[in-house]
This record gives sequence, structure tokens and C-alpha cells, in this order.
Amino acid sequence: MSDENTTAAVQRYLNALAGEDAPEPIVRALLDRAVRRLHMLCANLLYRSYPRLTKPPLNLETDELLGGVVEGLLKAMRSVRPQSVRQFFALANLHMRWQLNDLARRLDKEPAVVEVHEELVPAPATSGSEISPDGCRMLEAIDNLPDEEREVFCLVRLQGLAQTEAAELLEVSIKTVQRRLNRARLLLSESLDDLRPKMPPSAKAASPTQKKRERPDGQ
Repeated sequence: MSDENTTAAVQRYLNALAGEDAPEPIVRALLDRAVRRLHMLCANLLYRSYPRLTKPPLNLETDELLGGVVEGLLKAMRSVRPQSVRQFFALANLHMRWQLNDLARRLDKEPAVVEVHEELVPAPATSGSEISPDGCRMLEAIDNLPDEEREVFCLVRLQGLAQTEAAELLEVSIKTVQRRLNRARLLLSESLDDLRPKMPPSAKAASPTQKKRERPDGQ
């Protein structure tokens, strides 16, 4: 079925949750209907932003992540009731990031395992699972973005959705997605400015504009 039908079906289940019917059967039906899109979001986030988790020793697969996300949503939606498709997938995205960040942090704390056939073991990656202090700051900066900017940034930059896909999911125009994405980049740039590579003094001295200012008058 098309994504449009999925969106309409998910909204119907969310509307039903606001009624007096028993919530858990409706939540299970909702998750079953949305599983295809949830699988796509899990795969995009896992393989684009956490590729190290897919390699030894974890060998995490999309279906495993999806299972954990579905379990987390079943528990969360006993008390949290998203009102729209946008809120539902934002909640799912939050659970995906929680699980992946938790796995990454636990993996960083484990001692390296030395195999007998070392040539068969992939070299440890420097990204994807190891969260440095700077990496933690970046995650915190993303979490501190305003809701709309964080939502767009996570969908486009972390989960790898095209801007058109994000616009459809959020039910906004592509221009709105672009504006929120640019705003998120600006805010992150400001909060993480000290992490930018510093320009060496020699490079600054070689600036043509600066040289022009330093030339004596009349020369």
C-alpha cells in the first residue's frame, strides 16, 4: 500500500485511541499497520548514523532494532497518546535514538575482544558506536533544538529521508522543511562553534583582505 494510505490508516487508529475502546488492541493494530514505514526509518537511522553497531560484536540488524522500538512504543502508548501521524512518528524516532545511543554507550564501555583469527575481524571503527565527549555534546545539542527543528533535522540528517519525504510525513511544504533544516543547522553551528577547526595564524596572515588593510596609505 502507498505511504498515503499508511498515513490515513495510522491517523484512524490514533483517532480510535481517543475513544473509550481498550487501547492495547488498537495500539497493536496501529503498530502492525505502520511497521513497514517504521522498518524503513529504523534501517535508515541504523545504517547511516550507527553503522558500527551492525558489525561485530553486536551485529545489530534492522529487525532487532524494530522489535525493540515496537516494544518501547507499546509501553509508552499506555500513557502517551499521540494526536497526529506526525507526533506518532516523532515518538517512534525518539525511541529509535534512545535504543541506539544506549547500545553505543554500552559498547564503548566493553573491553576489546581479541579473536584467534585477527585477520578476519574488522578493524574497530572510529565512529558509529564510539561516542566521544564531542559526540555527546553534539547529541545533546540536537536534543536541545526546538521541537520542529529537531524533528526535521533528525528525519533528514540522521534518518536519511529526502526533504520531500519529510514534508509528506510532517504534512508541511518542502519550503517549510528547508527553513526548519536551515534553522537547525544555524543553531547547531552556534552551540558547537568551539568544535570548528581553528584557522592557523599563517592562513589568517595570508588573507588578501587583511594584507590590503595593512598596506601603508598611498601604496
